[in-house]
Amino acid sequence: MSLYQWFQHSVTRVPEAVALEVDGESVTYRRLRDLADGLAGRIHAEVGRRPRAVGLLAARSLPAYAGYLAALRAGAVVVPLNPAFPPARNARLCRDAGVDALVLDAAGATVAAEVAGDAATLRLDGPPVEPPPVPRAGPDDVAYLLFTSGSTGRPKGVPIRHGNVDAYLAHCRDRYRVAPGDRLSQTFDLTFDPSVFDMFVAWGGGATLVVPQPDEVLTPVRFVNERRITHWFSVPSVVSLARRMRMLSPGAMPGLRHSLFAGEQLTSDQARAWAAAAPGSVVENLYGPTELTVTCTAHRVPADPARWPATSNGTVPIGDVHADLDAILRAEDGSTDGDDGELCVRGPQCFAGYLDPADDESRFVTHAGRRYYRTGDRVRREHGTLVHHGRLDDQVKLRGYRIELGEIEMVLRGHPGVQDAVVLALGTGDDVALQAVYTGVAGIAAELTGRCADRLPGYMVPARIHHVAALPTNGNGKTDRRRTAALVGDPGGTRGAR
Repeated sequence: MSLYQWFQHSVTRVPEAVALEVDGESVTYRRLRDLADGLAGRIHAEVGRRPRAVGLLAARSLPAYAGYLAALRAGAVVVPLNPAFPPARNARLCRDAGVDALVLDAAGATVAAEVAGDAATLRLDGPPVEPPPVPRAGPDDVAYLLFTSGSTGRPKGVPIRHGNVDAYLAHCRDRYRVAPGDRLSQTFDLTFDPSVFDMFVAWGGGATLVVPQPDEVLTPVRFVNERRITHWFSVPSVVSLARRMRMLSPGAMPGLRHSLFAGEQLTSDQARAWAAAAPGSVVENLYGPTELTVTCTAHRVPADPARWPATSNGTVPIGDVHADLDAILRAEDGSTDGDDGELCVRGPQCFAGYLDPADDESRFVTHAGRRYYRTGDRVRREHGTLVHHGRLDDQVKLRGYRIELGEIEMVLRGHPGVQDAVVLALGTGDDVALQAVYTGVAGIAAELTGRCADRLPGYMVPARIHHVAALPTNGNGKTDRRRTAALVGDPGGTRGAR
């Protein structure tokens, strides 16, 4: 099915069910379909033809979600933007994507003049226009285009086709069995692809998508309880936030049935704290780069924490790849017969290549005549399943020694006074030194240094350990290592940052 058909299926089945709760408003499937149809007609009329791409200069608002569906209904590629991002960056993304029209909400309207260029701009409150017949979207047509950070400083466009996302949603439908009456959180911005899970797993099952405002994400337990969330999905940093606010008391979220985490490593301590607060919830750790369509592996932790595997870095396994995908672990020498290496994946969820083909260089590898996407992530098979050991470029070399920063972070997190920790390799040339930044109990830096010295070789003991109230996060909620480096006095950035 096309991405729009996943939504349309529920319009036909449960037209009066609530599809969306946003900004204090409840919107049924029928009404959301009508809004998308009318907006799709206006987009087509403004552009004068089927649009190539429609940008969404909108976030956490009814225009954002109606605009997403309207773009699909008009047969266009959806290009999510964020009004809070620098206008010059958004303008560049529009040019690179070939955006013909921009859908605006109130925040987007304030910066539209700096972003739109030659693109038509539309608000949701305009008069509806009868849309053209639903265009046929084939599996090889692009459904949405997201931009990820590029090592060259230029954002890389990742086109995801209808066939890619259909395969992913079919997997999710069979795994989660979402149905009318279920209520799914939407903690992710539309520029971050787990939002696709939130929207279309909910809408494909006839459930309700519940959109928190930014301040509600800061109090996740209250949001879950007050909004009667049944399926929660977020980055693990939210767990650390809730723990810091002392909200994760045992049994605090009795109505939660599924708890999913992705976007960064989920520590075992984080998972245990959340599982205790939501005793009726199935906890899963998911993994996947944008290029592999949202997530491509999953690990469901046993209900009994005593049965959780003790991994070498203190994180929850990411599990094995989905059944219809194929993966290899590629070692530095190119061999694939070991249990440690770069995760490379192929299959129906794998994208065909970047918007700019020049970005494809070195991102694919051929093995046994098959083309695999190189994730750049190092994984190790432990206890029969995959464990994420960080980015390959997180490995640093210091005084001739190769060091995995995650190994030091695990030692720090093992201290009862530490909630979370990040280790950075700061400086340049011969002046590179390890520095650690942690949250939790202040004034224990000397104790943590001793702990590291007791458990690690001397060259892996951080030269300095800093306490902060909270680790900075980026727009997607992940720990921002570059901002953390600036926080402790290295404005130029850090090796191992991601």
